[in-house]
Amino acid sequence: MQVSLLKSKLHRATVTSVAPDYSGSLSIDESLMKAAGLLNHEKILVGNITNGERFETYVIPASPDSGEIALNGAAAHKGSPGDLLVILSFVQLDPDEAADWEPRVVIVGDKNKSFEKKKN
Repeated sequence: MQVSLLKSKLHRATVTSVAPDYSGSLSIDESLMKAAGLLNHEKILVGNITNGERFETYVIPASPDSGEIALNGAAAHKGSPGDLLVILSFVQLDPDEAADWEPRVVIVGDKNKSFEKKKN
């Protein structure tokens, strides 16, 4: 048996652009990806704090330290520049591993260029 637990969380990331004609995904500043432990093409769940939308997609890296958070393809219809997002990824663990598991939680700050890692 395995359980699904939170792996990574980017909290209060600000949408910087939308590109509905792009083939899909969510572009995230590579520095934020690394801070949260997100991998290229990793499946994510996105919650839009501003409008209440929730959707699944995958991550692709944007230039490091760019502050970019771009909704691409169909996801572009789920938000607008300036919207605040919660970006989540999950991991499957055996119950023994899960007992001591701690996710990476990153609180995103000004213009997506500052962040703070939080301990739960």
